[in-house]
Amino acid sequence: MANFSLEDVKALRERLGTGMVDTKNALVEAEGDIEKAVEILRLKGAKGNAKRADRSTSEGLIAVVESATAVTMIELACETDFVAKNEKFIALADKVVQALADSGAETVDAALAVATDGTTVGTLIEDQAATIGEKVELRRVVRLAGEKFAVYLHRTSKDLPPQIGVVVAYTGDDAETARSIAQHISFADPQYLTREDVPAADVENERRIVEQISRDEGKPEAALPKIVEGRLGAFFKQVALLEQEYARDNKLSVQKVLADAGLTVTAFARFKVGA
Repeated sequence: MANFSLEDVKALRERLGTGMVDTKNALVEAEGDIEKAVEILRLKGAKGNAKRADRSTSEGLIAVVESATAVTMIELACETDFVAKNEKFIALADKVVQALADSGAETVDAALAVATDGTTVGTLIEDQAATIGEKVELRRVVRLAGEKFAVYLHRTSKDLPPQIGVVVAYTGDDAETARSIAQHISFADPQYLTREDVPAADVENERRIVEQISRDEGKPEAALPKIVEGRLGAFFKQVALLEQEYARDNKLSVQKVLADAGLTVTAFARFKVGA
């Protein structure tokens, strides 16, 4: 019989999160050598990861770490909500986002190469995917620098971790209003800060569409320019934060609310799991 104890099995399971049978079999194969058993389990898990590569990851969570000068936010994705609320998955997300915050990584590729716990973030995620038994991937990363920040994390279900995350970088002193703007963004989902930030090609495409719609409706030719501009204004209200109607009072624009509070939004980011 292999030279290992029940305590060895328990310790290895706690270390890797593997199942009882897999852990015991690995120790048998490794003849009680803990580190060799770890290698066996990792190799087995890696094969499982390869088989899961084409699976969809529509669940997961949003995690955020804030410092004095920047905020890092990630979307860590998995296959099922059962795993999304698993303590090991949540702990993995916390470890990953902290490593990225410490490193300053701003892209997924850079993030996966970040060193942590004697390995890399990419390998750490692969190892956890192997033990969890689902495909796990770092889907998105953002790092916002700024003077002050408002962070809002929204749970779509009370038994799940945050599914929507918003970070707002701003200047000014009204933290309460800044947080309300972050909440607004979680609901309204703007794509850009100002209308000037919307790509010119997108604006021209929208202009072409609304002009054709107006013609098809039989609008007078002389009135088309004004009608088109009005409909473009509605488009900007959909996609540009400062143009939007404030969620708490649709008689006010977000720009007006910010101005009244003495705030200036310099950047924002919004993640929604699976979106």
